[in-house]
Amino acid sequence: MIRLTSSQPVALLGEAPPRVLVEPRGARANSWEDVADLSATAGIVLDGWQETILKAAMGERRDATWAAKRVGVTVPRQNGKSQLLVARALAGALLFGEKKIVISAHQQDTAREAFSKLMEIVEDEANAWLRERVKPGGIMQALNREAVKFANGATIQFKARSGAGGKGFSSDCLMLDEAQILGSRAWTSINSTMSAMPNPQVWLLGTAPQEEDDSTVFESVRAAAIEGKSTSAAWCEWGADRESPEYAAALPDLKSRRWTPAVEYICWSANPAWNARMNVEVVQGECETYSVEKFGQDRLGLWSETTGKVSRLITASQWRNAEAPATDGIRSLGVAFSASGTVMGVAGATKHPDGFHAELPWDARGSLAGSVDIGRVARWLAEDERWRRFAQITICGPSHDEVLRLALIDAGVSKSRIHIATTAEYYDSCSLGYEAILNGSLTHTEGQVALEESVAVSDKKARPGGAWGWNSTGDDGLEAHIEAMCLAYRTARTTRRKPGKKQRGMIL
Repeated sequence: MIRLTSSQPVALLGEAPPRVLVEPRGARANSWEDVADLSATAGIVLDGWQETILKAAMGERRDATWAAKRVGVTVPRQNGKSQLLVARALAGALLFGEKKIVISAHQQDTAREAFSKLMEIVEDEANAWLRERVKPGGIMQALNREAVKFANGATIQFKARSGAGGKGFSSDCLMLDEAQILGSRAWTSINSTMSAMPNPQVWLLGTAPQEEDDSTVFESVRAAAIEGKSTSAAWCEWGADRESPEYAAALPDLKSRRWTPAVEYICWSANPAWNARMNVEVVQGECETYSVEKFGQDRLGLWSETTGKVSRLITASQWRNAEAPATDGIRSLGVAFSASGTVMGVAGATKHPDGFHAELPWDARGSLAGSVDIGRVARWLAEDERWRRFAQITICGPSHDEVLRLALIDAGVSKSRIHIATTAEYYDSCSLGYEAILNGSLTHTEGQVALEESVAVSDKKARPGGAWGWNSTGDDGLEAHIEAMCLAYRTARTTRRKPGKKQRGMIL
């Protein structure tokens, strides 16, 4: 166990290595030194930890394509991510033949910060060679239209994601800062535009997510890299190690908000630029005023302990207690697409005199238990005008909601029966469905495997403003089935429509 009695040893430790380092498979060459050399020529000498990231990211396969199609970086704030972004962007424009490079952040001020850093380099007195490579009149400074255009036809653009809906991000190299708040809708749209590029590379850079962050995308990219599911991803993570004896030694001081050598040591271990650009007194103030959880996430790079672990909000006994046979009543249908867009859940809810009952309209082991088959839903509802038996069909999931709506209309389903849930309605359905299961007003049919598997791994994930939504802590997309159930329940509870006749259960 390391016990430091003064801060002097920390100053002698150099840079902390990454706690997690994942490199892609298949690299035969590496261009990281080209990036570092160009940056140094422009007057910006990269730190060792930044070069470590480049080594993981810039490997090339035999066919001259990037081995890492996705590069993930998580490091506490103020360590120097913006400098790395600009170095990679310049290399793309001047060395790698990339015609469009986009640096994006969630908010405009963060995107503008990266643009300002590039302009400092371009305008430096020693960089006349770089200014000669900028196209005359090629510097655009209008808000949210910032860009630098080069004489060789390359462009570096700076964009904010908020309000953009994932539009305008088609590029050879896309660098997404603040990736811990990259929404699934924007991510789905971005992937569809990048898929047409011959040799794309997407960077996701961020910090350990806060409880209120919409971090599903960042978490899934991290999990795919660390668990070895992706062979074309690089992942570099700096953060304190909860399992280390050093962290155990510092934990009592963290809980009592005391700045000690033990605390400074784990801060060093989580911040690779600790000895280069960190203001220790500011961090000390954070330690003395933040909660241990907030300080852990913000400064120590600690991901939530529930990340990567299976958990559930509805207990097994609570779910069993809600079992009941199907009954007569007025039926509504809910369709939910997972955040990743890979799984579709379909569930019905029946309103009867004593409450509500939920069930799946398909065999729980059928193809819809783990795939997106929009055509099947449309055909099923169009058959014998089955859609008329439902008071309303509610759809949620930005990856496919509009596609399904149009497919249903093309199949003959009345527009008035189809409703695309708003974000607020989705959050409302989650809390309403959960409370209804607990208080017994919502029951479900026993033995629906897809729904039971969904409930077994679905936990709540906090959203801004106190709202929450379902999140799968198991296989990607499994939350879709419980989301569909909750949407159907909310629809059955709130709609005033009445279909032509009542039916028992979900007639196939």
